Parts: sequence; structure tokens; C-alpha cells
Amino acid sequence: MKKAASSDAKASEGGSASAQIDLKIRELGDWRGETLARIRKIIQQAVPEVVEEIKWRGVPVWSHGGIICTGETYKSAVKMTFAKGAKLEDPAGLFNSSLEGNTRRAIDIHEGDEIDEKALKALVRAAAALNSKA
Repeated sequence: MKKAASSDAKASEGGSASAQIDLKIRELGDWRGETLARIRKIIQQAVPEVVEEIKWRGVPVWSHGGIICTGETYKSAVKMTFAKGAKLEDPAGLFNSSLEGNTRRAIDIHEGDEIDEKALKALVRAAAALNSKA
């Protein structure tokens, strides 16, 4: 896995993006941190060459030839926003948020939700492949 520095000034002060994501996971200290860690592992397994970045005031971003997805954390959800999600096939129906736009699609994961790892890996791989076509 490659690591990239972010243009975010905060990122440059706090070490590598991967280290900052580690810290964010630890600081959350609840189901959201566990979910973010699990999503991260799935992304890394799906696309071993993925680049981790921190953007937009601390949001984890996974890229490969462009942004694959972000991992935003909210009080009641962990949101994976796929930058080009509207162009991706989603046979498992993982997308459940931001469905109205022409570009992005998102997956909101709530406490206790099951993650279909096989389907999510396929979606992440498809997003990386779409970036490489551009």
C-alpha cells in the first residue's frame, strides 16, 4: 500500500495519512472506529496499491488513479462516498445514500449493520478500474 501526503495543512503537521487514519480510528473508540478500520482493511485487500490520503479537514480518502471513496464518520453512520459511484454497477445493492446525484453514490453503515465484504471488494475494485480508464 502506498501512502500519500495530503495538501491539507493539518495532515502535513500530523505525519503520514495512514498514521492519521490510525489515530482517527483510535480516537473514535467505538463502533464507528471499528467500522472504519474494517472498511479500510477491505479496501486494502481489494486494491493493494491503494493510496491513503487525508482531505477536507481529516476525512480519510482512498485513491488509485483518482479517488475511489472517502470514509466519513458521523454520529450515527460511517459513510463511504464513491466519487464516481453513479457510473458503477451495484448488483448487490450496497449504495443506500446520495442516490439522487449524477456523480457520487454512498453507502451509509449504521451500528450493527452487516458488511457484505465480497460485494464491497467488487465495488472498490470496479471504482479503481473506472479511474484507470479515465
